[in-house]
Amino acid sequence: MLNPRRIDQILSAGPRGVSRRGFVTTTVGGAVGLALLPGVASAQAGDKPGSKPTEQPLAFVSIAPDGTTTILCNRMDMGQGIETGLAMLCAEELEADWGKVRTGFGDQKAAYVDPLFGIHLTGGSNSIKNSYQQYRELGARTRAMLLAAASQRWGVPVASLKAENGVVSGAGKSAGYGELFDAAMKLPVPEAITLKDPKTFRRIGQPTGLVVSQAKSSGAQAYGMDVQLPGMAVAVIQRPPVFNGKIAKLDASEALKVKGVKAVLPVPLDRGGQGVAVVASGYWAAKKGREALKVEWDLAGVGKPDTAALTKQYLALARTPGTPAPKPEFQADASAWAKAPRKITADFVFPYLNHAQMEPLACTVDLKADRCDFYYAAQMPGIDAMALAKAVNLKPEQVQINVQMAGGGFGRRATPATEWPREAAAVAVALQQAGKPMPVKVIWSREDDIKAGYYRPMTVHRAEIGFDATGKVLGWQHRIVSQSILKGSPLEGFGYQKGVDGTTTEGMRDPYDIPMNLSVHHPDVNVPVLWWRSVGSTHTAYVMETLVDEIAFSTKQDPVAYRLKLMDGNPKADRHRAALQAAVAKSGYGQRKLPAGQAWGVAVHESFESVVAYVVVASLKGKGRDRQPVLQEVHAGVHCNLCVNPRAVETQVQGAAIMALGTTMPTHRVTFKNGAVEQNNFYDMAMPRLTDAPKVMTVSIVPSNDPPKGMGEPGLPPLAPALANAVARLTGQRQRELPFRFA
Repeated sequence: MLNPRRIDQILSAGPRGVSRRGFVTTTVGGAVGLALLPGVASAQAGDKPGSKPTEQPLAFVSIAPDGTTTILCNRMDMGQGIETGLAMLCAEELEADWGKVRTGFGDQKAAYVDPLFGIHLTGGSNSIKNSYQQYRELGARTRAMLLAAASQRWGVPVASLKAENGVVSGAGKSAGYGELFDAAMKLPVPEAITLKDPKTFRRIGQPTGLVVSQAKSSGAQAYGMDVQLPGMAVAVIQRPPVFNGKIAKLDASEALKVKGVKAVLPVPLDRGGQGVAVVASGYWAAKKGREALKVEWDLAGVGKPDTAALTKQYLALARTPGTPAPKPEFQADASAWAKAPRKITADFVFPYLNHAQMEPLACTVDLKADRCDFYYAAQMPGIDAMALAKAVNLKPEQVQINVQMAGGGFGRRATPATEWPREAAAVAVALQQAGKPMPVKVIWSREDDIKAGYYRPMTVHRAEIGFDATGKVLGWQHRIVSQSILKGSPLEGFGYQKGVDGTTTEGMRDPYDIPMNLSVHHPDVNVPVLWWRSVGSTHTAYVMETLVDEIAFSTKQDPVAYRLKLMDGNPKADRHRAALQAAVAKSGYGQRKLPAGQAWGVAVHESFESVVAYVVVASLKGKGRDRQPVLQEVHAGVHCNLCVNPRAVETQVQGAAIMALGTTMPTHRVTFKNGAVEQNNFYDMAMPRLTDAPKVMTVSIVPSNDPPKGMGEPGLPPLAPALANAVARLTGQRQRELPFRFA
């Protein structure tokens, strides 16, 4: 999502003179944009170790009398396995009995902010990275308190005791953690703790299945969509066909005749539009009631985007200078490209994309006179809580966010304006105002989210590159045209600098030391945009890695050797080299000959401080314009520093690769005509299926003892360019557009 380095810079220069326990809030357009806890984000003078909310064992760990140990996750898990990863970190230092470990989620309270950034945030692949030290210390503090409790109970020195596998023993006595926990939590939280030497780790670094694997595989796992409350109704919302449309005329008479329909209520929507909520006894009744509505929409004055027109507009803009990207590495003199002996001029087009997570959105609201409970998969519960309190006219302390497990997210559940939970809150308020107060679950169907959600921005790149016969880049003029995700949002201050959104340019240039001049256009379009798994790297990696590959091909150089040559002398590229070499070694690239009709493809990219390289083998099926690539083999090399859970990293890379494969498939896009989304569901927006998966898929993790980095997103960006590079070798045609299109 957001660039971790940039957030850290902002927070380190954050507000002063604010109560440590207070929130600094910024309200934009009625939605709270940012809630910071400066005292949590960075230590201040007078802070004692173990005194901050994020360091309190009792907020994170509970141990039942039978030894069952529950460790709360300070994020939202959407399948990336962080509830298990964070529990592993804590359990390692706690010396818990792993067989008795269970997991759960925190909420919007101060204890569960990101300890580095000081805000509630699941995103940017920062969960393990930013909480690695925190959860180890939580485990160590809990263990120290258990030892102290046993010492007091038995009247023996702490030094004579040991804690291991959920049991404290020594001096001829022993007690399970569950017997000591209550007494231990009444003791002071220790300031000084000693963490284990990584050489003695027993859990960290071991391939570990998810704590919730059995529940998920058996269908017992509950998600946000599954919440049930006594007396609860279900609602769906009829939204305008064009964003920001309003109700001109509403006839609800037929809808109210549908059995089970309780109410039909106009409600405000995100971005200033209006919708009609149909509230019923269940989803089917609400859906049938919505189908019976007669609504005329006022679309006067709202922009009506059209994909064909936008493509022409963006391509024209890309031929003109934009706003210079503010980073020094993007401001090189690239004028030599025009006189270079060899040139590449290329336009790339990337479509709007829907997140299409398997579990559509759902939010349950229980609004009472003096309290409101929300139940949903919240990626930013602290920010949401402030906005939702305003939406239901209550104080922040009267709002409770009950974070649920999510069936996928990819960024969709983290809208800075708290879009979909606020729409659910609006339904609850409308029911209350209509004299029909009741808990209500607002459900977005697959079609609702595809046609009226948030999208990865449509983006155009134009590259003008000059190089010599050795492949030395003499000048690289580059322009990007894309809507800004951050501009005008409550999080604008995080990454929108000097007229350029950093999420648009992230992933450009590095790790190659080339003279690049980069500028950006951010057109305003009536389409809501949001981060999509790996954000800017979804397009920047594709552009960089296909163009670098094209230069290698043009100069008759091996694509792996050429990349390594471009990395020479760049110490920041050590991890890129290691990841690429790991993928090459596993794949047998250069050591075996492929069958006729197959070709190698290579790409490497860093996103969110982790590096993933792919060496793939691809073939083609079909003829002419109907040709489609077949991914035969995928070999990944991964450098994420210390790997906490190799099994989770492996599955994240596998899932990301398959998701990236989808972006190359015909019809995998969102298009607009007369302001409306043309797609409806998976049947007209291609998604990869089991039969599209490669026959062989390996993941090689480079060993490291350096503090871990994130892995939720980095597996996605390099797959599509690696496949495109293989396709280019098979066809002689460079794919400048996603999804692939054959001549």
